[in-house]
Amino acid sequence: MSTIAFLKSNLRWLLAGALLTFMSSFGQTFFISVFAGEIRAEFGLSHGEWGGIYALGTLASALVMVWAGGLTDHYRVRTLGPVILVLLASACIFMASLSALWLLPVVIFSLRITGQGMTNHIAVVAMARWFTATRGRALSIASLGVSVGQALLPLLFVFLLTVYDWRILWVVSALAVLAGIPILTGLLRQERTPQSIAHSSQSLGMNARQWTRNQAVKHRLFWCMVPTLLGPAAWGTALMFHQVHYSEIKGIAHVTFVAMFPVYTAATIISMLLTGWALDRIGTARLIPFMHLPAVLAFVVFALAGGPWGLLLGFVLFGMSSGAHSTLPSAFWAEFYGTAHIGSIKALAAAIMVLGSAIGPGITGWGIDAGIGLETQYLAVALYFIGSSLLMWIGVRRAAVDLPELVKTAHDH
Repeated sequence: MSTIAFLKSNLRWLLAGALLTFMSSFGQTFFISVFAGEIRAEFGLSHGEWGGIYALGTLASALVMVWAGGLTDHYRVRTLGPVILVLLASACIFMASLSALWLLPVVIFSLRITGQGMTNHIAVVAMARWFTATRGRALSIASLGVSVGQALLPLLFVFLLTVYDWRILWVVSALAVLAGIPILTGLLRQERTPQSIAHSSQSLGMNARQWTRNQAVKHRLFWCMVPTLLGPAAWGTALMFHQVHYSEIKGIAHVTFVAMFPVYTAATIISMLLTGWALDRIGTARLIPFMHLPAVLAFVVFALAGGPWGLLLGFVLFGMSSGAHSTLPSAFWAEFYGTAHIGSIKALAAAIMVLGSAIGPGITGWGIDAGIGLETQYLAVALYFIGSSLLMWIGVRRAAVDLPELVKTAHDH
């Protein structure tokens, strides 16, 4: 099926997925960290203390995500999506009305579980379940929502912070989320029938079976993937989380940093679409081990380069990895473990990524307070990505021989 025909036939469902990933922006680190300076000033927090509170709330959301993510195996998107969006809007109001420091971890938990956690999770699980032969394209198109959010929202809200109080802007965020609910329900008035219900061999995983979450956890490939899942969440989140501090040590204005987001988004989108196209033709097994190699170069650049041009190059490279990471892992779970229980399996994977987004700001914040500069830390991050890529390559290479014959044949052509 051509891309134009694919879009015409599936536009309403793809738009629903993109809308959900866009709405997840309000619980993503790149958005919350825009207000880092105001929150730290409001409660007198150091970089390490703010990072620790953020890590605590995010860690709690990762634990709950293991259970909550499994709801996608039992409820349709048109039922679960609006409920989660109402909860996300409530979390935004919670942040706007925050008055006590002890409530800050609870607010962070609320934003992370509803935004980065469930809203994004519902979208990618729906795409992986609804589409089989065109799964790569569906995932890449749906993921455009969060890319658009990352390109527009930080720049917009950094500007708005010069005019309005930060609490008012969180109320605006809540209203934006609520405005998405009728759009979502309209798009899903006719929900797509999950293709995974049909017992097609294309929906089976390794050894031509449907893997449960417990079975997946006992398989060595799952654990080979864990460092890969943790990495982008941990260190990409740290990069966004400490954007104000990074701008200070590099001697650039904060607005210069956020002005790079559209460039980062453009690189992400191009990478995402190319990855989705390639995925549908050669499968995840050949692509996924190499998706983080540009991130290695990106963090070397972030560590060593100075000024706007170095920042620009770093974001282009990191965008290449981010685009591939937005598409490949979700397809990976469906391809290697089947689609019957993909909601619960993907929920655990999402929880690991949320855990990573808790670890990253916590470790780097502690490092800053301990006198270990971000530039030194980012060189260590580059080494981390080399190690995780090597482990993933070993695991995928050994497991690919167990894929269904139809999938292996598709990969060979």
